[in-house]
Amino acid sequence: MSILPIFSPPPSCFQVGLRAVSGSTEKLLLASAARRFFATSRMPTIEPCRSFHNPRVLPGHLGAARHYQRVPNLLPRMQVRTVFRFRAITHYTQLPIDYEDVEGLPFRKEDLNQREVNVIFGAHISAQSANQLLRIIHGRRVAGTLDDPELQRNTLQYSVEDKIKALEYLRKNIPVDEVINAGLRAEDELKLLEAQEGSEWEAEEEFEEASPQNPHTQTQAEEPQHPPGRLPRKGGDSPYGESNFDRIRAENIAKREAEEKRLEEERRKREEEEAKGNIGTLQAQQQKSKELSPLMKKYAERATSKLEAPPEMNKWERLLPALAMTVLICAAGAIFATTYNPPRQSWRLWPDVPPAAATCISLIGLNLVVWMFWKVPPLWAILNRYFILVAATPRPLQLVGAMFSHHNFGHLTANMLALWFFGTRIHDEIGRGKFLALYFASGAVGFMASLADLVLRRGLEYTTLGASGAVYGLVVAFFWAHRYDEFKILGYPPDPISGPQGLAFIGLILGFHLIGVFSRRKHGVDIASHLGGMAAGGIGAELVRRRMEERARARQERMKTMGVLDAVVLEKKERRQPPPPTMRSVAPIQQR
Repeated sequence: MSILPIFSPPPSCFQVGLRAVSGSTEKLLLASAARRFFATSRMPTIEPCRSFHNPRVLPGHLGAARHYQRVPNLLPRMQVRTVFRFRAITHYTQLPIDYEDVEGLPFRKEDLNQREVNVIFGAHISAQSANQLLRIIHGRRVAGTLDDPELQRNTLQYSVEDKIKALEYLRKNIPVDEVINAGLRAEDELKLLEAQEGSEWEAEEEFEEASPQNPHTQTQAEEPQHPPGRLPRKGGDSPYGESNFDRIRAENIAKREAEEKRLEEERRKREEEEAKGNIGTLQAQQQKSKELSPLMKKYAERATSKLEAPPEMNKWERLLPALAMTVLICAAGAIFATTYNPPRQSWRLWPDVPPAAATCISLIGLNLVVWMFWKVPPLWAILNRYFILVAATPRPLQLVGAMFSHHNFGHLTANMLALWFFGTRIHDEIGRGKFLALYFASGAVGFMASLADLVLRRGLEYTTLGASGAVYGLVVAFFWAHRYDEFKILGYPPDPISGPQGLAFIGLILGFHLIGVFSRRKHGVDIASHLGGMAAGGIGAELVRRRMEERARARQERMKTMGVLDAVVLEKKERRQPPPPTMRSVAPIQQR
C-alpha cells in the first residue's frame, strides 16, 4: 500500500501555498497563470486551508482566513497575506526623514489589486486611489496624526465611509500602537513649541535693537518651514528630535561599545601573554588561570626553554635527524616482526589472558602512566624534552615519546578506546610481533609527517603529541585487511541488504580528514599526523598480508615434498605451538 497519499496536502492548501510563494517573490506572471489555472478547474468540494495555523501569519490575518471559509469559491482567486507581505513601518521613531502626509507610508510589500479593493471598499473606487488612501491613513497612524484637522485636506476627495473601511482594514492586518505614537508626537510638538518660543523671544530682543520700526519682518522670514504632518529635524538620527527612546538607545549603544572595548583589550592582553612564547614548554602553561605557587614556578621555569626564538637552522637540519629515526624505527619493526616467536604459555606474565588483550592492556597502561607523569611537576623538564614533539627544537626520541603523551583525559580516552577495539582484532589476525611493528611504525611515520608539515608550512611555534597516528594506522590496517568484507554494526543494515565494505570505511575516514585540510576554521587536530599514520598502516597491512601468504605457500610446498614420517613430526611440533594467525580470521564484528 502506498503511503504517499497520506502525506499529500488537500488541493486548497496547495492552491493557497502556491499563491503565497508567488506573491512573496513578486513573480506576478506566475501568480496570474496559477489563478487562471485554478479558476478553470472545478472542484466538487474544497476544504478551506487553515492558514491561521501557520505561526508566521499575523494576528490580523485571521479575519482573511474566516472570510475564505465563508466564501470558499473565492479562495482560488484570493492571495494569501503573510507576514512578509505586510512588512511595514509601525513605530513613530522609525519614520523616514522624507515622510509627508500627502504621500503616506507603504502599508505592505505590493499594492492591492482591483479584486482585493472591491472586496474591501466596493467597486466604486479604483485600485490606485484606494492604495493612496491606505498609505495616507497608515502614515497618520504611525506619525500620530489621525486626529490632526490640518491634514484632512489631503483626503477630502474620499468619503468618510471609505476612510473608516481603510482604517479597519489596516488595524486588522498591521498592528500599530496608535496611542503611543500620538503621545510621542505630542511630546515632540511640545518641545518644538518651547524651543520656538525661546528663539522668538531672543530674536525679538535682537531685532528691536537692530530695527525697532519693523521687528516682525525678519522673524517671519526666518520661521522654519516644513512639510505638513512632519516636525522639523532638531538633530540626531530621528527627524522628530530626540525622544526618550532615542536617549535610551544611545545609552545602550554606549554601554555596548564600552563592553566591546573592554573585551577587545582583554583579548589583546591575552594574546600578548601567549605570544611571549612556549618553545618546548608544557602546553598546559600557555593559559594560566591562576597564579602559581613559588614551588610550581620553580618547576615551570626549570622545564621552560631559555630560548627567546627558535634556533637558526635550515629546514633539512630539523627534518633529517627525525627522518633517520623514522627509518630506523620502521626497519627495527620489520626485523622484530620477522624474527619474533611467541613465548610458551608458562613463560608469559599473564598466562590466562589472551595475547591480544595482554598487548593492548600493556600499551594502554603505558599511556596512562605517562599521562599521570604529566601531573608531577618535577618530571616536567624531562617530559618536555622527550615526550612532546617540538617543531622549533625537534629531537629524534620525541617521535617515540610523544606517542604516549596526551593533552587531556578526553584525548587519552578516545585513543585508548580505539586502540582496544581495533587493536585486539588486528592483533589476533597478524600476531604480536607484526602488531607492535605496525603500531610503532605508524606512530613514527605520523609524527614525521606532522613535523614536516610544521617546519615547511604551518610554523615553528606549534607542538604536537598523542597516539592518534599509531591508532589510525591500526584502524586502516584492519579495514585494509578486510577491504572486500561486508560489515554489519549491531545487525544493521538488516538482511538481505549488504553492509559496507572495509574500503568504504577507509574512504569515510579519509574524507573527514580531507575536509579538515581544506576547511578555513581553526582547529587543534594534527591532521598531518593522522594521514601519515593511515598511510603507514595501509602499507604495513599490505606487506604483512603478502608475507603471510608467502609463508603459507612455502609451508604447503614443504608438506608436499616431505615424507610421511617428516609430516607427522612437523604436525606434532605445530601442535605444541600456538596456531599461526591468519589475515582472514573472523573478527568479532559481524561480517559477511
